[in-house]
Amino acid sequence: MQTAYVDAAGRTNPNFVNFGAGNIGGKTLTPGLYKWTTNVIIPTDVTITGSATDVWIFQIAGQLKMSSAKKIILAGGAQAKNIFWQTAGATTIGTTSHFEGTILGMTGINFQTGATINGRLLAQTAVTLQMNTVVIPK
Repeated sequence: MQTAYVDAAGRTNPNFVNFGAGNIGGKTLTPGLYKWTTNVIIPTDVTITGSATDVWIFQIAGQLKMSSAKKIILAGGAQAKNIFWQTAGATTIGTTSHFEGTILGMTGINFQTGATINGRLLAQTAVTLQMNTVVIPK
């Protein structure tokens, strides 16, 4: 986990800096390296689009918060196994939301009741699950 976190955090020359001013709700995210110096919020559904071999790395200096009953949608062949969310702050995924990709958290990851993920949850401190479904992507 530590090696993956350091690798993702150490990537330079981002394609996007502070995209959406930290609010990525309603956005369509294309492949590349994204960097935020702030928190990132997902108040509405987000689409990640690209081919099966494309990679997305999201470097987040603050917290990652997804509202309840929202989802990340994969399009164009995008695969969860190629999506990495590196977060320095706490990550909270709201009740009954659906998330895609691997979360590499420096601090805690909290999946609220009924939230699901097609990916992995790796934290340096703790992962808290509350009646959740975790599917490891192939």
